[in-house]
Amino acid sequence: MALKRETRTTTVRLPVRLYDQVRDLAERENERGSRRSVSVNDVIVTAMAAYVKMRKRRQIDAAFAGMADDPAYRKEALRLAEDFEASDWEALRLHETHLRGREQR
Repeated sequence: MALKRETRTTTVRLPVRLYDQVRDLAERENERGSRRSVSVNDVIVTAMAAYVKMRKRRQIDAAFAGMADDPAYRKEALRLAEDFEASDWEALRLHETHLRGREQR
């Protein structure tokens, strides 16, 4: 038995042109013979979820972007890169050896 998601009903006012595009998209999906019927609601929920995900991603990216200007972070990043330099070269050497072994097959 599939778990039913909790939902909340709300009213959304869409510009007529946008609504028509969303309705047409849902109809085309249904004509393509998808496994399940696609409604205007499904399209709107999917679009809203993608928008929220994109906004969260932008917030995370902005937080990391600030690190590039942080002298303490840059110093630590450089130290870590130096600490792992030998193992990075070893990993590259092993990878190249593996690739050469594949070429000889």
